[in-house]
This record gives sequence, structure tokens and C-alpha cells, in this order.
Amino acid sequence: MLIDRRTFQTFEWRLAAPVALLAALSVVVIYSTSGAHASLIRRSLYLKQATWVVVGLSAMILLCSLHYRTIARLAYPIYTVTLAALVLVALIGRSGFGAQRWLTLGPLAFQPSEFMKLSLIVLLARYLEDHKDELGAPRIFLLPIVLTLVPAALVLRQPDLGTALVLLFTSISVMLVVGLKIRYFLYIGGATLAIAPFLWSFLRDYQKNRFLVFVNPGSDPMGAGYHLAQSKIAVGSGGLIGKGWMGATQSQLNFLPANHTDFIFAGLAEQWGFIGCLGVLVLYAYLFSIGLRLARDARDLFSMIMSFGIVSMMALQVLINVGMVIGIMPVVGIPLPLMSYGGSSMLMNMLALGLLLNIQMQRFMY
Repeated sequence: MLIDRRTFQTFEWRLAAPVALLAALSVVVIYSTSGAHASLIRRSLYLKQATWVVVGLSAMILLCSLHYRTIARLAYPIYTVTLAALVLVALIGRSGFGAQRWLTLGPLAFQPSEFMKLSLIVLLARYLEDHKDELGAPRIFLLPIVLTLVPAALVLRQPDLGTALVLLFTSISVMLVVGLKIRYFLYIGGATLAIAPFLWSFLRDYQKNRFLVFVNPGSDPMGAGYHLAQSKIAVGSGGLIGKGWMGATQSQLNFLPANHTDFIFAGLAEQWGFIGCLGVLVLYAYLFSIGLRLARDARDLFSMIMSFGIVSMMALQVLINVGMVIGIMPVVGIPLPLMSYGGSSMLMNMLALGLLLNIQMQRFMY
């Protein structure tokens, strides 16, 4: 496939630069939180993350060579394949850490739930654009709601409450931005509260305990509340400027669980303090502001919904992840985009940002 040189003449470096910085920082933090006391396997995680960063950046750049309208035409097949993968996870998926979330292809294992985040956005953008003349009718939104609830239910079964919430709230934000009246979501919210006791029965014991610990943090500091307690210690010990490079003792001595995945932000805070955390959040804010500008200036409804949906999906993950690390949200298990260890998450986010770059560059092609 030949790549039109004109496409890359409008390459949005202002978007690509913070992406590359955050991804590179993830490798640095994973390496520094491993420490000399970590096992050889534990220390090798940064090499695997570096590999996924390179693969992700390559995929992001290659995606720029396609027109985003090609992705629009493939929206339904992409969603169908991803949904089928989620069904396979339920049937033959690999289990680990008390959850069944992975499919194995030879030496590789991946999480279809991560790719569903992007597949759902692409599908919603295509469907809503196809029905753009009917967006004033509430019935048009019935199918998108079903197309959201089906994968969300499959993901919740794994169980993965965090990803299920991201799917739901991303879909809600997309439907709101194209004109669905907020009162309909208030009705849905009221109905959800009414059946909350029924939904509570579907949660695993550890998920229930995490919510109870969120309400009363000191109730189980050595059990369900251990992650949160150690995370707060790591964040608080970082102070204003942190303990410095390789100084994350909470992480290096393995007091902080999941310090390379869901709680990587706590490891960052311990080493570089409030200043370092603020710098990372500024990078995210800058990245999201560019995405919102693309949504505002979009040439068509599909690219507007895509841009807004991708920003919403990533911003939700940042909000939930940072919130649970500092204790203002329950611990639900959400990776920090572009920073948490994991090939599926890194590749999905890079593909999403590749679509944003594609939308930006195609604006000036015709």
C-alpha cells in the first residue's frame, strides 16, 4: 500500500509528542519501581513494555496511511469480531489473578475487552452518522444502548467492573454529545438505582469488599483495603518533589501491589512527587484538549464522534485510575492510558490516537 506524502505533511506533532513522552515515561517508571530487589522476571517487564511501546507507535503511524472513512466502512465487522472474541473469553479464555480476561494465540495473550473500548466507539460513530437525520428521535438510541450493554455484560462477567464502566460511560457521553436529552439518562439512572440491590448480588466478594473499604477505609487495611492503604502511603511519601530516581521504596520492596499496572501512578508519585504527577496530568490535559479541538473542527459527524469518543474513553480511564490511587474513588482495576504495563492496553490506546492523527491529517487532503 502506497502512502500519500501529502498526508504526512500535515502530521500533528503536537498530538504525537505527548503520546511518545507518556509512553516513554511508562518504561522509565516500570524500570525504576522494579529495583535491585526484584526478580529477573519482574525486572524484565520494562523490556516488554518498551517492545509494546515500539509496536504501538508503529501501529499508530501506519494507521495514518488509511483514510478514516475506510475504518467507518469496517465498523460493523470490527465490532462483530471483537464481540466474538469476548464470547470466546467466556468459553475458553485464560484465567489469572481471579479473572478470566485473556485469549491466547501461541505465545501471546491479549484482552479483547481493551479493544472493545475502541470498537464500540467506531461502531457508535458509524451508526449515529448513518442516522444523523433522525437523531431527534429517542428510538434511534435504543440499538446503541443494546450494542453497549451486551459487551459490558460480557466484560462484567470476567469480572472486570472497571472496563464495563468505561464502556457504559463512553457510550453515554457519545450519545449526549449528538443530542440525546439528558433526562432520558436520568430515567435510566433512576431505574439503575432501583435495581442496585439486584446488581450488587452479581459482584464478586472482593469487588463488594472494595466498595465497603472505600466507604470505610480503615475497616480492612490488611485485606481488601491493602491496595488503597499502600497506595496512599506511596503517594504521601513522595511529597512535593518525590524521593528521586530509583527511590520508590514502597514499590521496590513490593509493599505497593500492582505498581507497574493499575497503581503505576502511585509509583510515579513516590519518585517524583506532586510536581511529577502534575506534569503528567498536564500532558494528559494537553493531549485531550487537542482531541476536543479535532472534534470541534471535524469535517463530518463520524470524525466528530470518533474524536470526542476517544477523548472521553481515555479521560475516563485517567480520572478513574488517578481517583482510585489517591482514594477518592473505589478500586475497580483500570489501567492508566499509555503508562500502565500491558500490551493490549498500550496497543489499543495507540490505535485510538492513530485514528485521531488520521482525522487531523485528512482534514487538509481534499
